[in-house]
Amino acid sequence: MDITILSDSNRNDWAEFVQAHPEATFYHRWEWRTVMEKCFGHKTYYLMARDAGRTVGVLPLIHIKSLLFGSILCSMPFLNFGGVCAESDAAQEALLVEARHILNDCRADYLELRHLKPSAVDLHRKEHKVSMTLALDNDPDVLWNNFKSKHRTNIRRAAKNDLQAKFGGVDLLDPFYDIIATGWRDLGTPIYRKSFFRTILETFGDAVEICVVEHQNRPIAAAYNGLFRDTVEGMWIFALREYARLQTNYFIYWEMIRRACEQGYKKYHLGRSTNETGATFFKKKWNAEPRQLYWEYIMKENGGPAQLPELNVDNPKYRLAINTWRRLPLKVTQIVGPLIAKSIP
Repeated sequence: MDITILSDSNRNDWAEFVQAHPEATFYHRWEWRTVMEKCFGHKTYYLMARDAGRTVGVLPLIHIKSLLFGSILCSMPFLNFGGVCAESDAAQEALLVEARHILNDCRADYLELRHLKPSAVDLHRKEHKVSMTLALDNDPDVLWNNFKSKHRTNIRRAAKNDLQAKFGGVDLLDPFYDIIATGWRDLGTPIYRKSFFRTILETFGDAVEICVVEHQNRPIAAAYNGLFRDTVEGMWIFALREYARLQTNYFIYWEMIRRACEQGYKKYHLGRSTNETGATFFKKKWNAEPRQLYWEYIMKENGGPAQLPELNVDNPKYRLAINTWRRLPLKVTQIVGPLIAKSIP
């Protein structure tokens, strides 16, 4: 078995493998390499396992180097998951062996793999994240009738609040970004440049869709979804808190779920969530089931961190920075945020 690097000459092989493999996801598409390199300048290693001329596994790796957070290999950063996708344990193990070599060669502190199931190799692991997944039906009324009566009442109330959902692409980028930038500032999270979201739209075309909800012609909620095979992949969503009384989240989720049903999709990943949080409980109202995610780690040899990394908002060491960020003017966060966000996988 040989391990090669993705190139222009073999990217069709990568694409065909990802399209056909049942465990491949939207985040395994090779086009993310273009996005990561163009928008962030990160070094990428897109590994392919080949056996007798066939592609039998892939592993996209992104190398993030930061003065603030160290040197990190990740699959996939900024996204819900990624990691190894292979036909066999042997192919998976060969890809991980090569990944360890790259980890040592580029002197990264650790490799983080975001998996939908445990890898074939025994690795350090965290299980704090889940993907809330909703099974769809061609008839949205089937889902509607399975909701609890209180949930249906909340959706009906939201629909009476003069809300309108729009679906599109780059034409909705500006309102989407304004809402997301505001929401992330309020959460204390640095935002990416608008060009990141634009590049995804330009790179993936019809495989990406934006939804914006308006109230009296003002955008108040927005979502950004990927479309892959039979699945809608929820990537980013936020509703402005000052309009919470309108129950906007009920409206935008139902409009997107109904649209996905009518378009023939079979599954809707409502985005990843931390276990036992408000986001998880809200998504369960739609009868979404939690699917365990596995954050697995390969630590660098000789001097790697004694503990698994905790690069997240729950880490107390970042609490002061988060609280300070929330008080900054929005324009400041849109200027400074991208300089920080590109280093937080």
